[in-house]
Amino acid sequence: MTTRTAVLYARVSSREQREEGFSIEAQVKLLRAAASKDGLEIAREFIEVESAKAAGRKEFTEMVNYLKRNRTCRILLVEKTDRLYRNFQDAVILEDLDISINFVKENEWISKDSKSQTKLMHDIRLAIARNYSENLREEVKKGMSEKASQGTYPGRAPFGYRNNVATRAIEIHPEKSVIAQHVFELFASGKYSLLSLSKELRHVTGTYISKTNLHKMLLNPFYIGYFNFRGQTYKGIQPLFINSGVYAQAQSVLRGHNKPKYGKHDIAFKGMLTCAHDNCTVTAELKKNKYVYYRCTGYRGKCALPRFREAEIAERLGHVLQDVRIPEDVVHAIDSSLQKVHLQMQTQASQERARLENELAALHRRMHSAYADKLDGKIPESFWQRTHADWQAEEIRIKSLIAGLEEDKSREQLLNVQRILELAQHAHSLYLTRKPAEQAELLGKVLLNCSIDAVSLYPTYRKPFDMIYRRAKNHEWSGREDLNLRPPGPEPGALPG
Repeated sequence: MTTRTAVLYARVSSREQREEGFSIEAQVKLLRAAASKDGLEIAREFIEVESAKAAGRKEFTEMVNYLKRNRTCRILLVEKTDRLYRNFQDAVILEDLDISINFVKENEWISKDSKSQTKLMHDIRLAIARNYSENLREEVKKGMSEKASQGTYPGRAPFGYRNNVATRAIEIHPEKSVIAQHVFELFASGKYSLLSLSKELRHVTGTYISKTNLHKMLLNPFYIGYFNFRGQTYKGIQPLFINSGVYAQAQSVLRGHNKPKYGKHDIAFKGMLTCAHDNCTVTAELKKNKYVYYRCTGYRGKCALPRFREAEIAERLGHVLQDVRIPEDVVHAIDSSLQKVHLQMQTQASQERARLENELAALHRRMHSAYADKLDGKIPESFWQRTHADWQAEEIRIKSLIAGLEEDKSREQLLNVQRILELAQHAHSLYLTRKPAEQAELLGKVLLNCSIDAVSLYPTYRKPFDMIYRRAKNHEWSGREDLNLRPPGPEPGALPG
């Protein structure tokens, strides 16, 4: 009897986790036990220590190449979804390999022969894992927002300033500040356009600054003591070298150079369609101040796309929403599975909180030990200041992550998925009752864009509606005796495959 072979993949998301022995050993032990139980021989083990969100993971890539070369090995063992991938590109790569994946901790096998409900549930797990990764990223950003609220810009200093690595502060650059001051004074005189100012700077100082970057510099409130960060304006503590009156005069000159922009008639489906013949934008025009017609812009020459009335466009776009509908009994089955996912995520959050608290405690021990060494004269003051600044930044980061875990993120994510399922189920019926502008708003939640020709529409769906459409298009709701689903009948005006 031929022994079945498998590969093992284990991952932690940081070197700190590896050094603390956070989970690699536990993962490998769990996966080896699962292989033994199923009578599998481990052909290769791939151990990864970096973020799954980052592109170009070395061990993941080597594993994919190994599975491509060894067609007799078609099984992959991994602890759970977020250990394997947190982005959709990795999922597509593995799906194309035509392998079976055993998510041991989630007690789930995924392959091309899996039932559609299992596949969709897996897609949702992937979406939740990706959302979890994004949430962690957002929590790190909260630390940056805290830094901004204290008056320090948490980013790269603008031209004329520089970032002091040792003190984590922003200070005036001795040479570039002179050039920046020259920029504001020359432009405030009103004698220069952005283009002529760029040429003058290059001639006088040898420094090239493009029109675009000059425009950004002149508008930047950083030079008068403020800065914008994530949509909010903060009072900064950075030193200043630009006169506020000169800055104000430069703003006045900028406004004078700008030409007024005139508004256009509000078109419901503007920016939503492209021509399938030449990929030009489908624009719209108002006739008799009443009727709206859509047509190809024809920027690439004469085009065969006919004109469409807005009512016709609205009707055809409505079919796009029909194609992402999930049957009601499938929604109920998925909702039950989502509750289980919610409990798993709560457990995961609890484990992550314990890890972060241990990491914070270890950081505090290092800080206290180093402070004692400073008092005893074992380390110099400059080293203490530099290291302490780094530790404080790390402390803010860890506390931000812990604060984020205090909130019930899993419940919020569960509600988001439930809203997506509800929208997919009822989007078309809602669409039929709305006015064109409201229909466009509804479509915007489902579509990225859509190409059109005389006969058909070719939509590109937003995530996760793309995977819902894919399941529905292949009629994967049908053929499942456990859910007693009947294959959906053909619908008039259905989109082409």
